[in-house]
Amino acid sequence: MWIKIIVLIAMLAVLFSLFKGLTHLVKGGKANSEKALKSLVWRLALSIAIIVLLYAASFFGLIAPHGLPGPAAAKTSATAPVTAP
Repeated sequence: MWIKIIVLIAMLAVLFSLFKGLTHLVKGGKANSEKALKSLVWRLALSIAIIVLLYAASFFGLIAPHGLPGPAAAKTSATAPVTAP
């Protein structure tokens, strides 16, 4: 459960960084351009950290896939009776 909370907080931080960069981008100017770049770097670093965290949590068994069903065509063809010609 704590992995989900960490990922949620990191995703909110990415969203905050995105809108912070947008405000600096709209204002314009040299100083705001550098702030927008810094915000972009933070967003990129946080996104990479989320991906690494999810991969590591999956690798160590802290999270598991919830088992989405496969394609409907594959299920019906595998369970359909075979008739001889």
